[in-house]
Amino acid sequence: MSETVRLRREEPGLTQADLAERTGLKQWAVARFEAGGTMPTVPELVRLAEALEMGLSVEFQPLREAG
Repeated sequence: MSETVRLRREEPGLTQADLAERTGLKQWAVARFEAGGTMPTVPELVRLAEALEMGLSVEFQPLREAG
């Protein structure tokens, strides 16, 4: 997910600071997420998706049954 955000941000030439401004996040938070150091909250993911003009899909998957 972090690589998708970075690639989508770079397509139009946005900097991490640009994306941070669009989302209300700090630049260092965008940098840490893109580097794989943190996982944003769902509301932060929504703001990132909106800022990058992307959809966001969150779904539950069934767990494996105990065997």
